[in-house]
Amino acid sequence: MAETAAPDQLTPTLAARSLTKRFDARTALSAVSLELHAGELVAIIGPNGAGKTTLLSILAGVLPADEGEIIASARQIGWVPQQPALYSKLSVAENLRFFARLEQVADPEAAVGVMLAETGLANRADEQLGRLSGGNRQRVNIAIGLLSEPAALLLDEPSASLDPRQRERLWEFIAALAGRGTAVAYSTHNVAEAERYGDRVLVLVDGELLFTGTPAELQGVVGGDVRDFESAFLRFLHERGN
Repeated sequence: MAETAAPDQLTPTLAARSLTKRFDARTALSAVSLELHAGELVAIIGPNGAGKTTLLSILAGVLPADEGEIIASARQIGWVPQQPALYSKLSVAENLRFFARLEQVADPEAAVGVMLAETGLANRADEQLGRLSGGNRQRVNIAIGLLSEPAALLLDEPSASLDPRQRERLWEFIAALAGRGTAVAYSTHNVAEAERYGDRVLVLVDGELLFTGTPAELQGVVGGDVRDFESAFLRFLHERGN
């Protein structure tokens, strides 16, 4: 894992207090509280239906909570959903320019130039988005989330559908963002990604936050003869009825 900036332990970039969300009779989130600090990479893991996407969507402000509060720094929060609303017939630069204007970025052209450089897509600026590889499309997706220079970036399954090489390059880019001080939280079904790239992991099960700590601390919680982090995670779930 790339070296990251030291988190500010006093003032979180983004915090949530007792977030609760219901969909009819189902409780998708139940009193979830968390903090995200500058330069920190936090992985959110759990079974299907655990509430990972719901939590990230509420933190990003695209879904309202029924109860609880979100405390954020003055700068905006970047949101990268798993299914991006990109325009395949527009070029990379045109997509970025469109979203920069949509987000009312002060200087759209300057922001587009910065994002093309930071994502390594300057040489693809005029290429139609639909012709890019999955890894490069995901870079564009993340670049859109970064247009407003957010203090925190939230990503829902950022490496889904990428091949191993594309995944490695994507995580190098995300880790570099954290290294420059961006607080990053991401959901993943790839437990190895949580262990390798997460400074901390949050385990959600049926909408409840059951664990927050380092991957090593989770292994310590289950103890015994677990072979690796994935085995520890599976045992943790099994011991809690999942």
